[in-house]
Amino acid sequence: MHVYEKLARLCAVLAGLLLTAITLMTCASVLGRNLMDATLAGDFELTGIATGLAIALFMPWCQLRQGHIIVDFFTANSSQRTTHLLDRAGCLLMALVMALLAWRTGLGGVNAWGNQTGSMLLGFPDWLVYAGMVPPLALTALISIWQAIGMLPALGSETPL
Repeated sequence: MHVYEKLARLCAVLAGLLLTAITLMTCASVLGRNLMDATLAGDFELTGIATGLAIALFMPWCQLRQGHIIVDFFTANSSQRTTHLLDRAGCLLMALVMALLAWRTGLGGVNAWGNQTGSMLLGFPDWLVYAGMVPPLALTALISIWQAIGMLPALGSETPL
């Protein structure tokens, strides 16, 4: 198993665990609110934080699996060579976008650290969320680059893109 696949799988598992924890917290909050007249303060803040982080954590696996939406309306009658070239161009574009997102998210985290910003109710530090998002975004960029140059096939595929 390639190192990128292991890292992408780890990110996806972490995202799944994070979403499971948030689901359990939401259930506890709803039950507490309706049955015991008790609430979990900041549950919506934690849900937003965890969801944003989970999306970033799922990106490497989605790219590795080539799980993004592809509209082949214009390329349905194209040759396989043209389709491969467009797929590689798409991977290169994805690499550029993910690298840009990782860079800007990193700068946002540094800024949040400097300003010591946090969520409104709980004061959860914003920089922690940014710091958690940068590695999976950077990993997605690396996977995309390798797929663009044809060195890393899509998972479950015998041939590179």
